[in-house]
Amino acid sequence: MTEPPKLTDTAALMRNRARAMRQGAELFLHEDAADEIQERLSEVNRRFTKPAIVTGMAAPWAERFPDARIVADSEVLDLEPGAHDLVIHALCLHWSNDPVGQLVQCRHALRPDGLFLGVLFGGRTLWELRAALAEAESRLTGGLSPRVLPMAEIRDLGALLQRAGFALPVADAVKRTVTYRTAFHLIADLRAMGEGNALAQRNRRVPRRDLFPEAARIYARNFPAADGRIAATFEMIYLTGWAPDESQPKPLRPGSAQARLADALGAREFPLKPDGGTPET
Repeated sequence: MTEPPKLTDTAALMRNRARAMRQGAELFLHEDAADEIQERLSEVNRRFTKPAIVTGMAAPWAERFPDARIVADSEVLDLEPGAHDLVIHALCLHWSNDPVGQLVQCRHALRPDGLFLGVLFGGRTLWELRAALAEAESRLTGGLSPRVLPMAEIRDLGALLQRAGFALPVADAVKRTVTYRTAFHLIADLRAMGEGNALAQRNRRVPRRDLFPEAARIYARNFPAADGRIAATFEMIYLTGWAPDESQPKPLRPGSAQARLADALGAREFPLKPDGGTPET
């Protein structure tokens, strides 16, 4: 059986990250995500003593979680089964060729009732850049090339947590709008984040010289910010799940309720007719 095509060229992703680190990485989104994770952990009534963090950009996470074990986001994670009470997957799951496999490995690394927190870019991230590039390329060449990473929608990510075996799964999104002088400044920032094009199916040929100037004009026309700059959306999706444990709350069996909902709401009940409708009142 042939393997499905990979989304990410892992070697290109590693080169992009290494270049970003050499040239002074721009990690403000990692810093924002780490601060948000800290805030969420402060609301959990538990002290975590064996945390691990999976990330491709260690510095901002190690600074905020100095006691955590930092693990590279390789295909096979360097995590021991049942070794941690907290695992954070930090802003790199969107590049994974096997996101469910990553989540399963994180769950196996947790002790019973251990907490998983993940953060990744969601489907609304860079939708403006995607639209501008698509319009420019289709206008100039009559075709399209994959240039911006396709990212998952929040409804799909909640289902992935369930597939990975997490209990009490929750997915929510925080949207941030960042402004730039031009689309070229946005693209430069993405490279400084290590988030340049590392798609396995990307076009390896040098693009037309007029492609990016045309995309920049379209971007400025269609997506202006209030201050005369351009707006770029970053959707941060946060995932929460727990390693299963007998102590966790479980749903009641159907039919086990001891009080009627109609009584609690003070509502009248109407029996169903054989055809599924309600009787005339």
